[in-house]
Amino acid sequence: MTADENTTKDGDVDDQFRALLEGLRLTIPAVAVLFSFLLTLPLQAAFSELRTVEKVVFYVAFISASLATVLVVAPSAHQRVRAPISGIPRRTPSDVAAATWLSIAGTIAFAVSIAAASYLVSALIFTNDLAAGLITAVVAGVTAWAWFYMPAVSFSRDDKEK
Repeated sequence: MTADENTTKDGDVDDQFRALLEGLRLTIPAVAVLFSFLLTLPLQAAFSELRTVEKVVFYVAFISASLATVLVVAPSAHQRVRAPISGIPRRTPSDVAAATWLSIAGTIAFAVSIAAASYLVSALIFTNDLAAGLITAVVAGVTAWAWFYMPAVSFSRDDKEK
């Protein structure tokens, strides 16, 4: 690999990839805990008493947590498959870009799962769809603001002002 292939305008590819994996080390356990919780729900006796809307929301939470798990684990799986088996360099700018997009997609799926799980729990506690919907909207809004708006919009404004 030449120096040009391993360096981008934002720095060293290895550093970028390490930073991405470091962030995923915090995300993966959170996704795994939610996924594990959702795996146990259908095995509970009370699950059969859920209304159809609650079962649909559960399924949305479960499938989105499943997808989040697959997507956030994918970058580390790529590293295990690439170099030892294929001989393809482990870290290239295109690999970092693909890993970043997979991570973003996994984060979106995780956000959907969190919102759906919030609705499910709120609907069971309050037995009021409006209250559950409002709570879910607040959770989804805060998630969207903290995870997506701040880094994409707020921080980029700060960077442009410097």
